[in-house]
Amino acid sequence: MKITVKICSIFLLAGAACVVGHTQSADKLAHWPQWRGPFHNGLARGDAPTTWSDSQNIKWTVDIPGRGHSTPIIWGDKIFLTTAVPTGKPAPSPPVASNEQQPGPGQGQRRRGRGDEGPQAEHKFEVLCIDRRNGKLLWQRTARVASPHEGYHRGYGSFASNSPATDGKYVYVSFGSRGVYCYDFNGKLIWEKDLNVQMRMRLAFGEGSAPVLVGNRLVHVFDHEAGSFIVALDKRTGKELWRVPRDERSSWSTPLAVQDKGRTQLIVSATNRVRAYDPENGNVLWESAGLGTNVIPAPVFQNQTVYVMSGYREPRLMAIKLGKEGDLTGSDAILWSHTRGLSYTPSPVLHENILYVVTDMGLISAFNATTGEPFYAQVRLPKAYNLKASPVAANGKLYLATEDGDVVVVKMGEKLEVLATNTLEDQIFIATPVIAQGEIFLRGQNKLFCISEKK
Repeated sequence: MKITVKICSIFLLAGAACVVGHTQSADKLAHWPQWRGPFHNGLARGDAPTTWSDSQNIKWTVDIPGRGHSTPIIWGDKIFLTTAVPTGKPAPSPPVASNEQQPGPGQGQRRRGRGDEGPQAEHKFEVLCIDRRNGKLLWQRTARVASPHEGYHRGYGSFASNSPATDGKYVYVSFGSRGVYCYDFNGKLIWEKDLNVQMRMRLAFGEGSAPVLVGNRLVHVFDHEAGSFIVALDKRTGKELWRVPRDERSSWSTPLAVQDKGRTQLIVSATNRVRAYDPENGNVLWESAGLGTNVIPAPVFQNQTVYVMSGYREPRLMAIKLGKEGDLTGSDAILWSHTRGLSYTPSPVLHENILYVVTDMGLISAFNATTGEPFYAQVRLPKAYNLKASPVAANGKLYLATEDGDVVVVKMGEKLEVLATNTLEDQIFIATPVIAQGEIFLRGQNKLFCISEKK
């Protein structure tokens, strides 16, 4: 393991009532501090535009180099995002054993979507800071230059899919197998940490779980095909505080920190078990089987109940009541569950006791979070969309960004009502939208858009 620390003054942040310890400025509307927003459920503070197009309500557009599907984060007037830029240096040739034959014509080809195994072309792993007000690039830093050991899903993956997180003073960036990095808001590297892992993802689909802040800890899950673990780093220095092995294979779900009876729990969804960890030491507080394979959606939480979901094989959505310890499988702690109309990739939105779930094929459902009964179920959006971005919400409106360049705006509530369909030509949205200061930020394949209604 390698750790490099650069000396700086780091102060503990106010906000004891907030699990992740974010500072609260006078203008809370200006923050989207981590992938699922200020409330960890996709819900924004304030309002956001309802309509836009290529010629309407576009405040600015900026080109983003390379390829990355990480969702940007925002604190005040600063936007942080990551990308991976090819250097032009080709992949190193893997060694061939003397008794090993080279693949013949048609051999060694990958099925559609499957990533490439083996060494990849060299990339620069970049961190960008952009001025939220005008799209100006404030700084760009190269965290590392490396040749990745394997590829990613050809349609939906990238070498920069892990979204950053911020506590209001520092930005924490993960490139997974390429290390974790901490920068101040001026772009100064504070520390970097090599976790000594080369993740082997299912079918080389690529990495993507985001790190989360829990008090003074930065927690990161590394679930892959061999040697999975969860690790906590001191956010101030990068020092490894604990590391716990996990009996899991590939999953991509980002953890969720919640409070139960004055104790913080870190909820992690995965195939074999949903587990709650003590962030102080990594001890498992409770666990439950029940989800299927390839778990991607992040948990959400309200009223001492956590909602976890998987949407691939053996899909399941479960509502788990907190308060008990040990193995909760099949117990009365499982309040309700569903197996149909669930999301494979997008995470749900939870607001005013309604859980909104959208499938990758564009079917939307709204569940009563208390009973599990659907207000409506598997309703088709205006077109046969494909979705990988997670929905977000603001002021009673749900925003669904699609692979077709459309963002569908739906009225939240017990009945489905489409308010608008907004199209940006020649765009594909894989990254999740971000809402801050009454504006929407959309990351396309190579561009970042700021959507803002003219006053």
